[in-house]
Amino acid sequence: MLTTNNLTKSYNEVNALNNVSLSIKEGELYGLLGPNGAGKTTTINILSSLLKPDSGEILYQGKSLYQNLSESKRMIGVVPQEIALYEDLTAIENLKFWGTLYGIKGKKQQSKIEELLEFLGLSDRKNHKIKTYSGGMKRRINIAAALLHDPTIVFMDEPTVGIDPQSRNLIFEVIQELHSRGLTMIYTTHYMEEAERLCDRIGIIDEGKIIAEGSLEELKKSSKIKEEIHVKFTNTLKTDLSNISNHFNGQLLIQENQMVLSTSQANTDLPSLIQMCTHANLHLERLDVKSLSLESVFLELTGKSLRD
Repeated sequence: MLTTNNLTKSYNEVNALNNVSLSIKEGELYGLLGPNGAGKTTTINILSSLLKPDSGEILYQGKSLYQNLSESKRMIGVVPQEIALYEDLTAIENLKFWGTLYGIKGKKQQSKIEELLEFLGLSDRKNHKIKTYSGGMKRRINIAAALLHDPTIVFMDEPTVGIDPQSRNLIFEVIQELHSRGLTMIYTTHYMEEAERLCDRIGIIDEGKIIAEGSLEELKKSSKIKEEIHVKFTNTLKTDLSNISNHFNGQLLIQENQMVLSTSQANTDLPSLIQMCTHANLHLERLDVKSLSLESVFLELTGKSLRD
């Protein structure tokens, strides 16, 4: 469906993308994860023709993106990070505007708009101005605008940023339904649980390079880390705990009254961790040993939190 070969892009001698090669299958939901500034949005902008690479090749169904740009653009839908709507227009007026830009008019336009508003649960608010919408409702209209022309591939660049859990779940359901219909999607997110829940395959990008790629299970199997020890304390962790951190080979995250140790040897690390916490006068409230998460794989590969 989509293939890229050695995409590069620089800004003022800073390499935003460094030989990025991807192969996205038809009907696949592909997640692109990386720290802020890793190259996610640059990749999306290049693949959706909003930005030209310095070098490299982009193929849609075996044809160059630039061989027939107008035809390629009709295949592509984009849900940008920023809300791309006119606040003083209603939902219908916004969608009519975008539909006309795509060349969709008359009864076909009206029918498609009604279908999408129903699909996204916004039919009852169709004649209300966008400025009266919640953040989650605006995000859903943003998705509707990207689907108006029936694209074969859709890029979703952090479509759930800044919205409440209920709205996020509604958008998840929309994405899962689109996926079940066979729509190809590339999805960037700041939330690990979204990638775990939604994506067939995940690519991790850091400093402009794809450093790992595969299904969730494949990424977990490739990791040296196998389990996570989650510890919650009754008291806040205010003391210097560097001696605990330095004792373990795995990744140790410490925040407020919680600790997570990602390890390949939970059987030996668990008693040591309990003993060291007791010596540091930390009182255990809860302890769990869990299977490896995507976040631990990400931290192992990049050494960074996704929100850095």
